[in-house]
Formats: sequence, C-alpha cells, structure tokens
Amino acid sequence: MVAGAVVPDALVDAVGSAWTTTWPVLAFLLVITLVSDLCADARLFDVAASLVARLARGRTPLLFAAHCLLATVVTVLLGIDTTAVMLTPVSLALAAQVGVAPLPFAFATVWLANAASLLLPISNLTNLLAVERTGSSAGAFVTDLWLPQLVVLAVVLVVLGLRHRTALAGTYAVPRTLPSYDAVLVAGSATVALGIAVATVLGAPAWAAATGGLAVLVALAALRSPDLVRPGRLARSVPAVILVGTFALFTLVELLVRVLDPGPVDWPGPVAVAGAAALLSNLVNNLPAWLALAPLTGDALQPALLVGVNTGGMLLLWGSLANLLWRRRCRLAGLHVSGAAFLREGLLVVPLSVVLGALVA
Repeated sequence: MVAGAVVPDALVDAVGSAWTTTWPVLAFLLVITLVSDLCADARLFDVAASLVARLARGRTPLLFAAHCLLATVVTVLLGIDTTAVMLTPVSLALAAQVGVAPLPFAFATVWLANAASLLLPISNLTNLLAVERTGSSAGAFVTDLWLPQLVVLAVVLVVLGLRHRTALAGTYAVPRTLPSYDAVLVAGSATVALGIAVATVLGAPAWAAATGGLAVLVALAALRSPDLVRPGRLARSVPAVILVGTFALFTLVELLVRVLDPGPVDWPGPVAVAGAAALLSNLVNNLPAWLALAPLTGDALQPALLVGVNTGGMLLLWGSLANLLWRRRCRLAGLHVSGAAFLREGLLVVPLSVVLGALVA
C-alpha cells in the first residue's frame, strides 16, 4: 500500500509544480492569442504588410530581408510565441498582397521565432527558467549566450537565403493603395501591441502586460465595432488544445523526474547536451525537455542546453509551442504545411545550427 501511494502522491506534487511553472506562460499564450486575433480583425496586419511592401520599393530580396529583421527583433524583445502569433499573419498577408511565394516568409517567421530566442531572458520561457535555476543576472545571461545566438542566426539566415533564392528573386508590383480599414482601430491595435512590448521589456510579467493590452483593445473594439468582441467570437480564438496539451506534458515530465529522481550526468561535451536537448524537444516539446534535462546538466552546460531546446525543436511541429501556434495561424490564412514538409525543411537548418551553436556555447 505504501509503494502504491508513491505514484499518486508524486502525481499530486507534479501537478502542483507544473501549474506553478506553467501558468504564467499559459496565461500569456491565451491572452496574446486573443490580442492577435483582434489586431487581425482590425486589419492591422494587412495595413502593416502594405506599408512594408511600399518601403521595400518592389525588390523582393529587400522585402524578405526586412521581414527577417522584424522577426528577429520581435522575438528578442517580445519572445518566441509572440512572433509566432502576431507576426505570422503579417508575413502571410505581405506575401499575398505583393504576389510572392508565401512559404519563404512563413518559414522565416517560425525559424526565427525559435532561433532568435537565445539572447535575452524574456525571449523564451526556457531562458527565464534557466535564469531562475542558476540565479544568474540578465547581464551574465547575455554574456553567455550572445555568441551562440549570433552563430545560430547566421546559420538560419544563410540557409533561408540559399533555400529560397529562386522564389525571392526579382521584383513585385508595389501596392498603390492601402486596404480599407478603421483608422482608430488600427492605431489602437498598433499602440496596444507596442505597449505590450514596452511593458515586457521594462520588466512587467508578460501575462500581465498582455492582459492590460487586451482590456484596452476589447474596450476600443466595443466602441468601434462591437461584433469583433462578441463572447462567442472571442471564445473561438482560445487555443484550448494547445493550452491543455502543454500543461499535460509539463505534468508528465514533472512526474517522471520525481519518480525516477535522476542525478547529474557526466556529459562528454556541449554538443552532446545540445543534441540530447534537441532530440527530446522534438519528442515532448522544448519546455518539458528543459525541465527534464536541467537537473542532469551543470550550470556550465546551461548555454548548450538552451541552444538545444530553443533551436533544436524545429523538426517536428510539436517541438515548440511556437511551431503549433505558427501552424494554426498558417491554417487560418489558408496555408497548409504538413508535418512531413515541416520536417524536411527543418532538417536543412537544425543539425547545423545546434552543432555550431553548441560549439561556441
């Protein structure tokens, strides 16, 4: 009876620990999804796409470079999942408006959402977890990760350029007019998005910043276009399957760690750590992978572990929450990317970025 009670007791503890760990990111994902949908309904992304297309002056390579820069900056400052949720509609609207192939822009978004999330603690939840576990400062974190971040970004950008060089060649017709829109709603949506970014960078919890932005956006939409904030419409935006699945994975990993009680592992080097992290990320998602491997990895190998979990989960769609959120946005925009296609593209960039990033970590 005592032995039989071990697992139920561990399960209760695992659920509690998983909830404590994941509720901020789950709350953020829920709220930022609603914010993104309302921004899309306000046509913010369509207007932004038209403006970017005008700035690039008809040159497709320049347009793609501007999009990659935007994806990198948004990921570093707002985090991986924000890029997947908020920038994917921009990239697809942009490609549709100027008549260029959408896949290069779509894959640039999801790859840079993952690959540009190494630099700051706020760029990825795994980073925040690592800082909390090691007790390092934000400055020390940047000092440890800036070079791996630079190397990984270089790999991703070179592969993107070579892989899609044919589709990105040439020019496009610059849009002469902006799509029809409500100027107040568009300006309000842009202000809310920027406000969430600034508040997060200044240290506000991401979920709290996003919740405040959502409240402002709902109030504005209720005044300008009440149909946008009907309860049923908002409820359909909730990514319930992703939220429940993420919590279940965290709970499972917490339970396994508690029952098995693994000790530190004598890793042969940083590449082995990053490789194991990348493999586990693609099997169970990068957040539970970090949770499982962190107790097995000393502080000196934490940068290599982050390289693996942050950049390695780009082979399978469930390798990171960003992948799943990205695919959902692609589907809503009419672009369907199969798991096999995602794997084929990921094989072009993941092995090289993980190995080279780990070597300099």
